[in-house]
Amino acid sequence: MDRFREMAHFVAVVEAGSFVAAAQGLRLSKAAVSRNVIELESRLGARLLQRTTRRLSLTEAGRAYYGRCKQILAEVEEADSAVGVVTGHPIGLMRINAPFSFGIAHLAPLWGQFMDRYPAVELDIHLSDRQVDVVEEGFDAVIRISRLQDSSLVYRRIASTRIYLCATPEYLARHGAPDSVGSLASHAVIGYSYSAQGDLWRFETPDGPREIQTRPRVRTNNGDTCREIALAHQGLVLQPDFLVSGDLASGRLVEVLPDCRGQEIGIYVVYPSRKHLSVKVRALVDFLAEAFARPAWRRA
Repeated sequence: MDRFREMAHFVAVVEAGSFVAAAQGLRLSKAAVSRNVIELESRLGARLLQRTTRRLSLTEAGRAYYGRCKQILAEVEEADSAVGVVTGHPIGLMRINAPFSFGIAHLAPLWGQFMDRYPAVELDIHLSDRQVDVVEEGFDAVIRISRLQDSSLVYRRIASTRIYLCATPEYLARHGAPDSVGSLASHAVIGYSYSAQGDLWRFETPDGPREIQTRPRVRTNNGDTCREIALAHQGLVLQPDFLVSGDLASGRLVEVLPDCRGQEIGIYVVYPSRKHLSVKVRALVDFLAEAFARPAWRRA
């Protein structure tokens, strides 16, 4: 058992990039994680990590051992999942990644319900707005809000979100409301760094698809930050209804150019393409599909 613990802690340090970050992820002290890695190196009689004041790097032996550790730990996890297949009950650790704002506003309130329903499942939840590599980073499931293009992955659509162009009444009173997509070029806009189109904003207008190259006054890689800057009357924002529907309902934000609709984007659960989908991932997919059958942002 100690060998598995040492291997798991070694892998955690490599993937987190530091002992401190690994310890935080494992909910242990840095000293405990460091001790396990040192004991592992002593048992093997080889240095696995080069340690400097600035960074960690793998030795040649460390790279070879890391690859085998990942394989072994994955097989252990698959063995746990096999029990779930036989019994029909989800069991074991599940690593999940989700976008930051969506994860906090709409997923966080659901995890307690999921844990009550499936008490034998352990959750390791990561929030990030960047597009992670499901396979390379070892996630069992990833929530993506995008147009999916990777055919090597399998997925299920659980909901959709419409993108709204909006601003505060105060901003529009000061600067005037745009009367066309083309006039957006003269307005202050708040850009989202991870948008697949970058600063190119696209709309469906009564005359067909239109797009405009914007010059954001500010860019950020987080939707909540875009929203807060817009609420401070600093410009136009293009954000999903799951983030701004409450503000639109209350009047804090106003939809701009309502005849020029923003894109409708799917919300998906994505998981690696496997012959047999694990019971725990199937349970998650079905749970989220049920939870978002009538999304809260549409009710608002």
